[in-house]
Amino acid sequence: MLAAASAAAGSVLLAHASDDLSEPVLEAALLNWTTLPYIAAGSIAWARRPDSRFGRLMVAAGFAMFLSSLQWSQTDVPFTLGMAFDLLPAAILLHLFLAFPSGRLERGAERTLVVAAYTAALGLQLVKMLLWSVQGRNVLAVAEETEAAFTVEDVELGLLSALCLGGVLVLVVRRRGLVRPLRPSIALLVDSFACGLVMVAVLLTAGAFEWPAFETIRRITFLVIGLTPVAFLIGLLDARFSGSTLRELLVRLREEPAPADLRDSLADALRDPSLTVAYWLQDFGRWVDAQGRPVDLPTEGSGQVTKFIDHDGSSAVALLHDPSLADEPELLGAVTAAAAIALENERLHAELRARLDELRGSRQRVIEAGQEERQRLERDLHDGAQQRLIALSLELGRLERRLSGDADARGRLDRARREVAMSLEELRAVAHGIHPAVVSGHGLAVALESLTVRAPVPVRLDVRLEGRMPERLEVAAYYVVSESLANVAKHAHATLARVDVARGDGGLVVEVLDDGVGGADTERGTGLRGLADRVEALGGRLLVWTPHGGGTRVRAELPCA
Repeated sequence: MLAAASAAAGSVLLAHASDDLSEPVLEAALLNWTTLPYIAAGSIAWARRPDSRFGRLMVAAGFAMFLSSLQWSQTDVPFTLGMAFDLLPAAILLHLFLAFPSGRLERGAERTLVVAAYTAALGLQLVKMLLWSVQGRNVLAVAEETEAAFTVEDVELGLLSALCLGGVLVLVVRRRGLVRPLRPSIALLVDSFACGLVMVAVLLTAGAFEWPAFETIRRITFLVIGLTPVAFLIGLLDARFSGSTLRELLVRLREEPAPADLRDSLADALRDPSLTVAYWLQDFGRWVDAQGRPVDLPTEGSGQVTKFIDHDGSSAVALLHDPSLADEPELLGAVTAAAAIALENERLHAELRARLDELRGSRQRVIEAGQEERQRLERDLHDGAQQRLIALSLELGRLERRLSGDADARGRLDRARREVAMSLEELRAVAHGIHPAVVSGHGLAVALESLTVRAPVPVRLDVRLEGRMPERLEVAAYYVVSESLANVAKHAHATLARVDVARGDGGLVVEVLDDGVGGADTERGTGLRGLADRVEALGGRLLVWTPHGGGTRVRAELPCA
């Protein structure tokens, strides 16, 4: 800070001693408005995070602006030095803004812009100085080619202006490309970066085209770029008032918040709306969110970093947060310590939910495998045993006609044909019970019509469907009706049943009602329990209302998704 104070004092003395400045006090004030805040904010950032280059870049930006003020000197060597670094602040500001928050340029496009900016600000400036003596004050001049020097200057200013606008584009793309929202203080800082680069580009363009309002634009630009360290300090000041948010977090944690509320509470305490909480499941070997869904930890340059929270010597919870929170290790440590127990409890809940999801998936796979096996058996019976029995019946018929003169043989063959017909009918019933091929071939409505016709009690059927549903839903609905009507015949002593099938809210709703004695129970017997398993494996639910003496109502709700 002593060097910063010396630079500020030196710029004031240079301004007052210069013969080229019409308003030395204003010029010195504008320069110090940019020099001192950058050096001060950069020094604080450097002290807080010595491993980050961002603080050092801010300090360098401040001193680069001071170096450009050496042009106010009436001595040739300082004047030449100030002229050499005249446009360096534009390049270093571009570097600074694109390197936030780590101080490193992460992408090739950013590096290209910054290298081109330094080349223009220093290389082309040197070429211009070699061609122009500035009335003998530039000690590096080797020729007096003023027109060529001005051409180089125009190219230099235009190129730097375009590069700054390219930097603005990078910031806009980076901001809009983020899926996760920025922290409010960081959003303010990034916006100030973009505004600063826009103003620098406008100033450079005004210089190249010699706009009459150049001086006004220059002063406005100085005011705008001086806001960046102010925005940075606002973010640091915001971190100092974290005590109240921690107290609010502790109050919320006492209320045992739900998973979503816990995450929101942590995000509020850290002032990071992008926060994601992930839990490590050792048995599954993966990170999951509060709902048990897999989570991928962020990679370098993804816009988030990971803070691990250990339990029993190993990482159990991960907080995926904004990189700028690394500048506030005390806040991050305090929040994670306060929420450690709640996070461990939530990790156990997430593990339970993941196990339930795995169980549901396993159940669905078992039922689907069983369904496929049923279809295979039904096809084998239809194409194998049934066809052979039909062929045998036809052969017996031909033999019966040939033995027309032997009454005893004909009687025996006739009885054999009847036995074959009965066996064939029984086999068809078995095959139909294994898998209702009529559902696959003709749809649910036709299959239910054939089912209710064979029912032992009168059935009123009402099917309100347009088009076909997914086959797995149609098969499940068929079995719900089939099993329910079988229960009506066996246990209900009913005189009437009703079947209603319709599209519900995003799915298929099946209801079977009877006027029997009631008393059905999904927990006793395998029929309704098996139906419940089949329906739940598809993500649906089976409801049974069965008061004694009041009939039974079975309702299956099957989601389409």
